[in-house]
Formats: sequence, C-alpha cells, structure tokens
Amino acid sequence: MSWHRKPLVGLDLETSGTDPERDCIVTAAVVRWGGGHETDPRSWVAVPEVEIPADAEAVHGWSTAAATAQGAPAHEVVAEIIEALVAASERGLPIVVMNAPFDLTLLDRAARRLGVRPLAERVTPYVLDPRVLDKQVDRYRKGRRRLEDLCTHWCASLQGPAHDSQVDALAACDLVYRIARRHTWLQRKTLAQLHDAQQKWAVQQNASFRDYLARQPGRELEAMDVRLDWPMVPAAVAAALEEHRADPLAAMHAAGEVDAAEYHYCTRERTTRAHAVTADGRRQCWGCGNETDGNQ
Repeated sequence: MSWHRKPLVGLDLETSGTDPERDCIVTAAVVRWGGGHETDPRSWVAVPEVEIPADAEAVHGWSTAAATAQGAPAHEVVAEIIEALVAASERGLPIVVMNAPFDLTLLDRAARRLGVRPLAERVTPYVLDPRVLDKQVDRYRKGRRRLEDLCTHWCASLQGPAHDSQVDALAACDLVYRIARRHTWLQRKTLAQLHDAQQKWAVQQNASFRDYLARQPGRELEAMDVRLDWPMVPAAVAAALEEHRADPLAAMHAAGEVDAAEYHYCTRERTTRAHAVTADGRRQCWGCGNETDGNQ
C-alpha cells in the first residue's frame, strides 16, 4: 500500500510573528488524518513568551490577554507537541507541514529556549511539505501559493477559517494526499526517498527565488534572508548566519561604502548573485560572502 493511503500526521503553528528564530508559539495542532482511521486532532494554546503584535493578532485572532488567560505554560506546550511528533515518527508516520522550515525551525528554537529537548535530537522524521510538492509538480503555475490558494487549486478541504492551527493542519494533510493521488509517480517513492527528494527540490526552489530577489532593484538585501535549508534551519547554521549578518556587508552598505545593485558571477556558488562592489573594484557576494578581485 502506498504511503498516501496510510495515516498522515499534520502539524501547524500559529505564532507571534514571522521570525522563526525569535517568535513564539500561540496555538498549535497535531492531527492524525487519513488511512481509513478516524481523524485524531490535538490542539494547544500557549501562554505567549512575548506580547502578540496587532498584525499577528489580526491573522490568527489571538490577543496576548486571551492566550494568557486560556493557555498552558509555553514549555509544557512545546514538550507535548514534540512528544506527539516523536510518537508519530516512531510509528513510521510522516509529518505533514506546510512551509516546514518555518514551523519546524520555530519549534526547535522554542524548545532550546525553554529547556525542552528538541525534536531533531530525538528522531529524524520523514516530512512532507505541500508547498514544496506543489511547486515541484506545477512549477510554472502563476499566482500565489498560500495554503488557501493551494486548497482552492487542488480542491482540498479547508474546514474552517485559515490560520486556525487545527484547520490548517488538516488541510495540509488533505493537500498532500490530493497531490500524490494526481501525480502517481510520487506514490512510487518511499517516504525516505520522498523526504530526500524534497530536500533537493527545496534547495532549487529557494535558490531560484533568491536569485529573483537579487535581480530586483532595491530587494537585493532580501535575498540574504532566503534560506536553502529544508525541512528545518539547523541552529548552528542560523548562528553562523547571524554572525555573518552582523559583520561587514550590511554595515558597509549602510555607510555607503559599497554598491549592492551589482549582479555578478560568484565563483564559490557558481551562479550569478548580487554583489557588493567597492571603490577599487573588489566584489563580495551577498549570498555567501565570497570575495573576488574586480577583474573576475
């Protein structure tokens, strides 16, 4: 029996913001879906570690006061989410996460911050990401690819308002099932093969988006924030990136010492990238920091 006809376990987090390194969990859901079994949802509300900004509240509807009144301590919520994912992974069930690098990275950082053993130190789950799968099977389709958009395109069920963690987790599972049902070559892969394939596809997809941003005047610096890691940005990688961010290029650009609008070939990444160019013609790649002489 193909993996898509067995149970899937969906994960969704609603958070205090869009920075997985610093923002916190507000609500979460882990749901077992499909495979001929009754749907088994679990949901949490966490006492937020920070004030929930108005723009985040407008998305998911949870204020700081409401989450504090109804929520459990954040470390307990994070621990229970990870326990649920570990149990599913040990049973061989895949974890379905829309835009996995955001949710899984944020969950990892929350665990480390709150003294909970991170998921990555306990199991290595097979992850299925409808965002990556959709882009791979229909890469040239125009239009937005938010969860709501994918549900409309794939005729998947969105049983309630978007940005409700349980609704979104269930919808992500339905999306993965429908994508696999339509593209039978995905069914022929094992979960291990499909996980590895998504890692490669995600790198290609994110690199393409990073190149696009780097070519847009005024958006070159945004390209630096596009990570290629999937399904999670490792903590060590994030720390190295943060250290790199703090040193030369951003400060040089802010001081007017370099021009960020030049676009050149990077000998390390072996592709064209946005470069900072100094007065003497030296070039430094905005993506990896590699420096070359002006005539290269």
